[in-house]
Amino acid sequence: MTTALFWIAAASAVAYLPLSPRPASAVRSVFKTASVALLAFVALLSGGPLLLTLALALCAVGDALLSHETDSTFMAGIGAFAAGHLAYIALFLTHPYSDAALILDKPGYFWSLIILGIVAATMLAPRAGDLKGPVLAYIPIILGMGVTVLALPETGALRWALPAALAFIASDLILATEKFLLPQDHPALRFTPYMIWILYWGAQAGLLIAFL
Repeated sequence: MTTALFWIAAASAVAYLPLSPRPASAVRSVFKTASVALLAFVALLSGGPLLLTLALALCAVGDALLSHETDSTFMAGIGAFAAGHLAYIALFLTHPYSDAALILDKPGYFWSLIILGIVAATMLAPRAGDLKGPVLAYIPIILGMGVTVLALPETGALRWALPAALAFIASDLILATEKFLLPQDHPALRFTPYMIWILYWGAQAGLLIAFL
């Protein structure tokens, strides 16, 4: 049953892809939300860590909110995703194989994430308007997920956790660039929605696989 649910989630993700640049609609919201909500059910029914199920469920709520594309739902969506990232951080740090000492064994990743956070905050703060507070609060949370995943050994299924977390960060940075930095007629906007979705859903699927 869980295998079938996973492939239904994947089919929903594929169905959403061509809809990603289109205006908000009920069909678009259903496919977007279902593609991650079903992953949460897979985690639950497979007996995976409860924090994994919680993280996926919170992100599915975030997807439902962001799919409406208003400033109020964007702020609520940021809150849901921030909570999802905090659940992932807790998952990474409480895993039986987690070792915080491993974080400093990967200084390239660690310092790249720190510098990335500083650059992102510097660029987004002047352009986020009324959303400045939530955006600046979100940056250390998403990058915190990138730092804490370094505490996991890259063995077995856990080897998927680091690339998945980095893909998640990349999707969020592209989304922030799309929303706050690029003018509405920028040619990059023709393909950024597809990049965001592929990286994002791939990250969620990768984290599911890593912890089951």
